[in-house]
Amino acid sequence: MTTLKTRLQDDLTAAIRARDELRSSTLRLTLTAIQKEEVAGESARELSDAEVEKIITREAKKRREAADAFAKGGRAEQAERERAEGEVLAEYLPKQLTDEELDALVAEAVAEAGAAGAEGPRAMGAVMKIVNPKVAGRAEGGRVAAAVKKRLAG
Repeated sequence: MTTLKTRLQDDLTAAIRARDELRSSTLRLTLTAIQKEEVAGESARELSDAEVEKIITREAKKRREAADAFAKGGRAEQAERERAEGEVLAEYLPKQLTDEELDALVAEAVAEAGAAGAEGPRAMGAVMKIVNPKVAGRAEGGRVAAAVKKRLAG
């Protein structure tokens, strides 16, 4: 079993013992999503830490989107619950890049792509190919794309 999945299960046990309903329900849902992914496909398999991290990222994104939808719908209590669940999941993800760190990585990638002959807005794909592996889970794709567009525009 992967270390991240083991940590989730250990934390779930601790949350149940502490009667922490929010944490235990969030971890249960996340572990269920991981199990579904493990048995999806032709045969059951064990996921790596990187794959488990992707699932946690996906679950956290669902919580953010749900919180926004609840907030727009005037259901502040539900929105707050979704945000709290997202914060629980954030503890299991790598620290997100700051805007300055992201801008520095993007500037580096733009320079690298420029050296290869890609310039202007048409270089978007080339720059994204360079910057995505460096960012890997530490910034949302939309945020990265916006930073690249901004840098390429001038």
